[in-house]
Amino acid sequence: MIDGENSVRGPYDDYHKWFEAEELTRIARKAEQSEAFFRRTGITFNVYGEDAADERLIPFDVVPRIMSAREWRKLSRGIEQRVSALNAFLHDIYHRQEILRAGRVPMSLVANNDAFLTQMVGVDPPGGIYTHIVGTDIVRTGPDEFFVLEDNARTPSGVSYMLENRETMLQMFPELFSKIPVQQVSNYPVNLRRSLAACAPPMCEGKPVIAVLTPGIHNSAYFEHSFLADEMGVELVEGHDLRVVDGRIAMRTTQGYKAIDVLYRRVDDEYLDPVNFNPDSMLGVPGIMDVYRAGGITIANAPGTGIADDKALYSYMPEIVEFYTGEKPLLQNVETFRCSDEEHLKYVLDNLAELVVKEVHGSGGYGMLVGPAASKKEVEDFRTKLLAQPSNYIAQPTLALSTVPIFTEKGLAPRHVDLRPFVLVSPDCIEITPGGLTRVAMTEGSLVVNSSQGGGTKDTWVLEE
Repeated sequence: MIDGENSVRGPYDDYHKWFEAEELTRIARKAEQSEAFFRRTGITFNVYGEDAADERLIPFDVVPRIMSAREWRKLSRGIEQRVSALNAFLHDIYHRQEILRAGRVPMSLVANNDAFLTQMVGVDPPGGIYTHIVGTDIVRTGPDEFFVLEDNARTPSGVSYMLENRETMLQMFPELFSKIPVQQVSNYPVNLRRSLAACAPPMCEGKPVIAVLTPGIHNSAYFEHSFLADEMGVELVEGHDLRVVDGRIAMRTTQGYKAIDVLYRRVDDEYLDPVNFNPDSMLGVPGIMDVYRAGGITIANAPGTGIADDKALYSYMPEIVEFYTGEKPLLQNVETFRCSDEEHLKYVLDNLAELVVKEVHGSGGYGMLVGPAASKKEVEDFRTKLLAQPSNYIAQPTLALSTVPIFTEKGLAPRHVDLRPFVLVSPDCIEITPGGLTRVAMTEGSLVVNSSQGGGTKDTWVLEE
């Protein structure tokens, strides 16, 4: 909100004037009410511990993150370029593999990758779309410096928090939205349904039937699954509600089984089809991959997209963008060391206390080391894990992440943040919701923003022109 010269940054002008005129006790009261609203609405997530899942309320901060229309345009162009390249890459590696033959990405990185599904080789997903919904994690290090931290192309979560954060702010501070022109995000569910319908399979007849597949109530993002199904006006189903009927995937209804055209799945590949993948899975649908390959259903996101999330592959994204678009990346990557590389591993081991080390298939902030914040014992324990399975890890420098204000008992205080914009991809267009989910490290000095590690969220405002 305040720049290095103690001046209010442009996007925050109107908000800062409003804040200075407000009584802190009123804002504190509204912050308490927002927490009660989240609790009443049931906006929770599960954190998985050693014994069982622990259901928690996600911390919410009432001070919005505000971006100008100019900043958002720059980000949007870069995100669109990156998502287009990712989709082209996925089509290529499951078909001609030209990028591998050109030597721009190592063959071994794909061939030896658990996320690469041989069952998808030669399969053309409806509309040619693999990544129907993408969440791109972005960090800011300067006024015009944005870096992509990682791509989430499997089952990106958090969009329900984006929508509920805005709804909460509208209820708590309606006067702000009459003073400040903020672009809306509330049309996301309508846009999601329209985008999914545009990817209907060849066997679809008439208006596409859409459903959301959830692993069930014990999943960490179950609130989001039920929320999105409700907002789109479609059925929320579990694996046991579905079966193959006449070459289609059909869901059980009170009138019998009804064919589904598009399944927005929130179940990982491994558990999607016990016939084709993990035979012990109780979450998926036996035979769904056979129906998919025959053009009887659209699965969003497409099976096999998980390889685009691979953190080792992430380091090749500049090459991937250039290979498929013919352009230099508009958004930069964070410098990344692949621990499978002998020289990279030596550097990482020598500088472990200064780096952030992540599992290549990790998510949610689990299984990572933040060197500067770790104890000597934690660093040495991680060194042992790294030496045992170096190919399982990548490392990155600790970035000087930007901060935004949060509301505390003493007023405003800076905390580190990242941003996850949500992207919808259909054969017709790429649509990016203006804003996204700002995740904030609620602890002073912390760089870990994941809700599973104590992070919170805040509303993200993109201003009109």
